[in-house]
Amino acid sequence: MKFGIIGAGMIAKFHAKAIEAMEGGELHSVFGRRPEAVEELAKELGCKGYSDLDAFLGDPELDIVTIATPSGAHLEPAVAAAKAGKHVICEKPLEVTPERIDQMIAACEEAGVTLSGIFNRRFHPAMEAFKKAVDDGRFGTLTMCDAYVKWYRNQAYYDSGAWRGTWALDGGGALMNQSIHLIDQLIYLAGDVKSVCASTACLAHENIEVEDTAVAILEFQNGSRGVIQGSTACWSSTGHPAEVNLCGDKGSAFLADEKFRVWDFMDEAPEDAEVKANLMQTSEGGGLGANDPKAINFTGHQRNFEDVVNSIQAGQAPSISGHEARRAVALICAIYESARNDGKKVYL
Repeated sequence: MKFGIIGAGMIAKFHAKAIEAMEGGELHSVFGRRPEAVEELAKELGCKGYSDLDAFLGDPELDIVTIATPSGAHLEPAVAAAKAGKHVICEKPLEVTPERIDQMIAACEEAGVTLSGIFNRRFHPAMEAFKKAVDDGRFGTLTMCDAYVKWYRNQAYYDSGAWRGTWALDGGGALMNQSIHLIDQLIYLAGDVKSVCASTACLAHENIEVEDTAVAILEFQNGSRGVIQGSTACWSSTGHPAEVNLCGDKGSAFLADEKFRVWDFMDEAPEDAEVKANLMQTSEGGGLGANDPKAINFTGHQRNFEDVVNSIQAGQAPSISGHEARRAVALICAIYESARNDGKKVYL
């Protein structure tokens, strides 16, 4: 299937690498508002370049659009692509509020096209093993379910674009932009959250509207408790790995980026040997993207895109449908609501 990218920045180039590496897809075109930048990017990528959105979406050869614009500018191109009959894959967060996401979902459903979010951290072997352990009931009764993202972004990162650190276009700070990947993993594994109490602050950056530090206490629908800690103000020379930790009365597993720091169950299973041989953390290495957003590989995006193509061909919903991608945004917005109200408990 032929892909087109909306956006001409760093993330657009990242999408291009993933598309070039994937099975079942090829990069066909790219769209951006500035003709000179689009022409340069199209030449670099070896594809068509458009600075007119209607012309880009009107190309009959185009099948799937990926959206790589700022977070709060996803709705309009997604709706336009849906009306043009194109399938839509959109960067995280799908949009900055559940209400805007609902409009995207409705537009794609009305047009009969697929809408998928991008949560590339779901697509690696350790996450597959983690999810299987949950589905097999190996944790027993879940008791503690946590996510920790203690990353660092310098002031230059926020100063690099006028949209960064704004509510309108970034949708939030350390939670909505960075921690959303781990929040998605957490609720994918542990299930929906019933209520949150939260506190946020901007402690180490200037001239941004949003938080660089956040803590939330969670009560899950299954009765377990948990914590989310998210920050872009935690300096480290190598970067701290982002972690999702699950504990129950029959087992514990702590995932640090794409390897387990802990994999320990009361009852052994055949897959444990494979996990311990190939999926365990072997050193205290740096975190993926913890200090530098460019320091991640595109394999997760590639698998995410391949999942969408396979689902379209099979006539079924992708793993990360619009409804699925909405869950993390709804939780983050509930955390922000609690923080704005001095930690008042908010029910989802």
